[in-house]
Amino acid sequence: MRMWGLWQLRGWAATCAAYALVAATLSVAQITAFPFHVKSRSLQMATASTQVVVDTPRSTLVDIRQDTSGLDALTNRALLLGNVMASPRVRADIARRAGVPFQELQIVPPITAKQPRVLAEAGNEKHASDILKLNGEYRLYIKANPTVPFLQIYSQTPTAASAAALANAAVGGMQTHLAELARSTDTPGVQQIRLEQLGRAEGAVVNGGIEWRVALLVFLVTFGVSYATVLWGRRVFKGWRLAALSEQPGT
Repeated sequence: MRMWGLWQLRGWAATCAAYALVAATLSVAQITAFPFHVKSRSLQMATASTQVVVDTPRSTLVDIRQDTSGLDALTNRALLLGNVMASPRVRADIARRAGVPFQELQIVPPITAKQPRVLAEAGNEKHASDILKLNGEYRLYIKANPTVPFLQIYSQTPTAASAAALANAAVGGMQTHLAELARSTDTPGVQQIRLEQLGRAEGAVVNGGIEWRVALLVFLVTFGVSYATVLWGRRVFKGWRLAALSEQPGT
């Protein structure tokens, strides 16, 4: 009897399946009617990372004649450079190098015990809606090692190629800014800070195939909820009919 009842609702089941298919499509694509256009949503997320050593012209890494007591000063300078990297001027140069829209690039500077949270500034504002567009954004996270002059740069973009380009552009943009600053202040080359990148960044997708998983999940949830609503409505309708029949005279 249950199977016969479900068979009688096959038309409603097909309608629920079509509705779920539309919902699954809209979860992974944006569709405009005038003009008709289909564009995939940015659900994929890729990351890349690179490391930078803040050093002097006479490297403290390879020159044993260099006094390692100056590492504390270089460590503090690395923290300073990580914050300068998030400034609007350097951020604009990084965006240009990486081919990223300046307005869509967000840079999170190093977090310290004295500054445990990022200050809100133009271009880095936080909104509650950011969680909905996280995968489609371009972000740079700068972390400073608290004991050695070492910066770690992490990028997040929709594609592996753009993630690698953004991480490498962060280093190139900061090196260019330091060179321009040294020229404007007539700083001798032997007294200039050097940024040594330890290998080029390589990007990788961290959630491959996410579109199919999201579409399948949305389809199953939408079909289940809509079909359960149909069954509930059918049961309520039958209850009303039985109640109406029982109230008729002679029944």
